[in-house]
Amino acid sequence: MAKYRKLSRTSSQRKALLRGQVTALIHNGRIVTTEAKAKEVSKIAEGLIALAVKEKDNFEEVKVQAKVARKDKDGKRVKEVVDGKKVTVYDEVEKTIKKDSPSRLHARRQMLKVLYSVKDVPSEGAARKKNTKEVDLVDKLFTEIAPKYADRNGGYTRIVKIGQRRGDGALEVVLELV
Repeated sequence: MAKYRKLSRTSSQRKALLRGQVTALIHNGRIVTTEAKAKEVSKIAEGLIALAVKEKDNFEEVKVQAKVARKDKDGKRVKEVVDGKKVTVYDEVEKTIKKDSPSRLHARRQMLKVLYSVKDVPSEGAARKKNTKEVDLVDKLFTEIAPKYADRNGGYTRIVKIGQRRGDGALEVVLELV
């Protein structure tokens, strides 16, 4: 018996489809898809969430000195003239950063193998391309989703049947994070 559903696709197409749906599920919290796809996506998503729950507190806080460019009221870098050249002015700042342990770093890289990068596009039409922001889904898994499921032993997703699709009669379901 097969260990996974082939979904009538080649392996590369199937992998891309499942990666896209897992990414959408983590980003949005719920997706609408067919039952067979939902069962496969659920397997992958549960594994990622379990990994995030296991490694969520596996880091240490470290204080570091960093050089940060000084900015004016408009948010532009302040420049000084030194020896006839314009040079950016930097300030020394002490920052606290999270330093991942090796196992958490490995978990982060395993998640990045599955998840696509996501850009958040603003809803208003003006300057849509300019104001897009990269969403860090791995960080979302560690900081938002993992603490929510810390006391659960699996069962992080739910499949709710919503009826047959109009075009081809395939059984549609809502796959959501519990």
